[in-house]
Amino acid sequence: MKKVLSLFVGIFLLSGLTFGQLIDEKNVTVTMDLQPVLQLHMTTSDQIDFVFDEIKDYYGGIIKYAATILKVSSSVSWDLYAVGTSQNGQFWDQQVSYSNGGGANSINQIPLSALELRQYEPNQYDPTATGAQTDYSNPFAPAQTLAVGVNSIWYSATPYTTPGVDQKYIQGQFGTNAGEGAPGGSYLTAIAPAGTFSDYYFTIDYRILPGLPAIFPNAGLNDGTAEDIVTVNGPNTYAEPGVYTMNVKYILLEDQ
Repeated sequence: MKKVLSLFVGIFLLSGLTFGQLIDEKNVTVTMDLQPVLQLHMTTSDQIDFVFDEIKDYYGGIIKYAATILKVSSSVSWDLYAVGTSQNGQFWDQQVSYSNGGGANSINQIPLSALELRQYEPNQYDPTATGAQTDYSNPFAPAQTLAVGVNSIWYSATPYTTPGVDQKYIQGQFGTNAGEGAPGGSYLTAIAPAGTFSDYYFTIDYRILPGLPAIFPNAGLNDGTAEDIVTVNGPNTYAEPGVYTMNVKYILLEDQ
């Protein structure tokens, strides 16, 4: 009789047994860098010209309506201000002199504060604001009504040093307390509810009112201190005819 020997080969897949479970692991670090973003989009002419060649313009002034439009986008709280500058300190730069008729009474030192601004919309982030001289939202006063400094531009020889606690801001104010700067957002997405104002879109009017004689009666500081030509240069003085220029900077910065 023959004997048959059989070899049975089996593979057993044991599930759930943890005699010595093996694990391998690799990690990836994900980094997010949130850089502060401030963007100011300005629509305006490169140069805004005021030509005074008629007596009525001296008396009534000239207004440039909606001459500058400012649109803000920011990822952080922010402030926005305007500052007047020149090479001549607190005065406009005279580029051309037409006449010095009048001798010593004809003065080429026109204060930068002779330029008046009006903004739409008002500054909503200055809790001290009462509608008087904390921004440029006041309507221009009638030509024959004295309104010293109410709409006069803030000026400085150091334009990147922020205005002080009582100076004009288009939006925001001096200080670091919560709520003193406008919140992050954009004119592209922020829609103001009915009856309220936009935080991110501003229209700027400009006015220059020489008066007759041309002394710029409304020129003044934020506290109402007069800077008209007579106050600065003495009795019977007035502006010398000529071409004058100044620079207006609009500065958007993080509220801090």
